Amino acid sequence: MDSSSPRSRRIAPVVAMAAAVALTLAGCSSGSGGKKAEESADGASAGKASTPQMTVALVTHQSPGDTFWDIVRKGAEAAAAKDNVKLVYSADPNAGNQSNLVQNAIDQKVDGIAITLAKPDALKDVVAKAKAANIPVVGLNSGVSEWQKLGLMEFFGQDETVAGEALGKRLNEEGAKKAVCVIQEQGNIGLTQRCDGVKKTFSGTTEVLNVNGTDMPSVKSTITAKLSQDKAIDYVVTLGAPFALTAVQSASDAGSKAKIATFDLNKDLTGAISKGTIQFAVDQQPYLQGYLAIDSLWLYKNNGNYMGGGEQPVLTGPAFVDKTNVDSVAAFAAKGTR
Repeated sequence: MDSSSPRSRRIAPVVAMAAAVALTLAGCSSGSGGKKAEESADGASAGKASTPQMTVALVTHQSPGDTFWDIVRKGAEAAAAKDNVKLVYSADPNAGNQSNLVQNAIDQKVDGIAITLAKPDALKDVVAKAKAANIPVVGLNSGVSEWQKLGLMEFFGQDETVAGEALGKRLNEEGAKKAVCVIQEQGNIGLTQRCDGVKKTFSGTTEVLNVNGTDMPSVKSTITAKLSQDKAIDYVVTLGAPFALTAVQSASDAGSKAKIATFDLNKDLTGAISKGTIQFAVDQQPYLQGYLAIDSLWLYKNNGNYMGGGEQPVLTGPAFVDKTNVDSVAAFAAKGTR
């Protein structure tokens, strides 16, 4: 992070990591809805650490079918393969169930835990239990405003408010007048912060539209109905790549001229940006979040390192992807790492 001012420290992404060895991806089995899936780095050969194997639990709020988390996991697996880490992945979008999964990791006496804080209040007690058991805990993706309050050691992700503010400014540059910000999971603090950030800097009108992100046909019909009702909407802002692609269909069905912008990427979205059906995306680099979270726990155990000094988050975004730079990103997105 730039040390010139507190403001610049919040905005500038920090990705200062030593990366001199080849990364080998570990095998992956799917995990969602609270079912555990274990990934082992046993098959890795290139660049594998000679340190004793440690076990790290990665516990997220992934919803079933949300491909964003496949990218996070690939980053985590790459770090696990390099660091001789046995990675145990589990996920549940229900905060209470996620808390139980963290408790399971504590009971298994893992060497470290990486956790998302989409609903931090529900995880406060179990994080305290992990600390009491002398298990280091780091945060990633969600919870940049809460990780220190809960006593986490480090955090890797983007400041969602700052990212929202950046998108709001971009809408001004695009000449937008009325935007609808689509939230796919009510109560998710990071998603709320994104829309709040857009509202703060966008000089036009911003409305929030809540949808059920686990039911894509419902998402499509809800956005279609909104665009049919209000022809003044000229931009739809979604908070995830699959929802942006669905919003394109909704705009067509509604006969709306609204353009689509979004947070987050996948390989289909980069193609849509190239074609011009989606204007731009804010990339938080989820692969990097997964990689750094696991690597940080290895560094702490083997060298006592704290990234950010325990005082500042390590920012992985925001960065814009549009027609001017999408070709440089598309090849990585096609591999499922951007």
